[in-house]
Amino acid sequence: MLEVLIDTETTGLSVREKHRMVEIACIELDNYVETNNVFHEYINPQRKVSEDSFKIHGYSDEFLSDKKNFSQICDNFLNFIKNKKIIMHNAPFDLSFINYELKILKKPTIEMDNVLDTLELARSKFPGSSNSLDALCKRYKISTSERVKHNALLDCKLLKDVYINLNEQKEPKLNLDNSIYKDEKFSIDNTETKHHSLRIISPSKEEKIKHEEFLKTNIKKNFY
Repeated sequence: MLEVLIDTETTGLSVREKHRMVEIACIELDNYVETNNVFHEYINPQRKVSEDSFKIHGYSDEFLSDKKNFSQICDNFLNFIKNKKIIMHNAPFDLSFINYELKILKKPTIEMDNVLDTLELARSKFPGSSNSLDALCKRYKISTSERVKHNALLDCKLLKDVYINLNEQKEPKLNLDNSIYKDEKFSIDNTETKHHSLRIISPSKEEKIKHEEFLKTNIKKNFY
């Protein structure tokens, strides 16, 4: 099954105060390997960004004023995540904002049954430790040098590396298809190839004589 990493940035910390998303990013994974399939949008939240949230991500009201509303990107987002396992860090937070937007549009919400929360996964592996995305990046020596401020797309990329490490998949899995060896050109059962490997060519009498003459005249020392 394909997986999709999702992260958001918002105008504030709670949908109870009617805060909304200002950015959403999704990165598709196929067997832990990042594909070229990415969904990323800045969103006009149709309300002001709180001062605290602005300090976190730096998206101003002016910057967001000409961006699309969530209603304009909703269908593309839902099509992107369709039939994929969802990976989030601190899933209840991001999911509450996504579902809040979906409810406004009277769309079906996303159930937690289809979501893997890497925060919960990290807590099970490192109980009692700090398991924020920053802390896990530090634990796994994942560079956060580009992360001057929070950014949904960049955080998805960091989450990808954290997720792979949490699952101890240090090297991407290779999905090798044995069918390539069924091709006549490569098949170990290919008759022509088999004949080549078994065929023994003996030197002629003339070739043997020439070889002995070569050894006598050209090989001055036995290196073996």
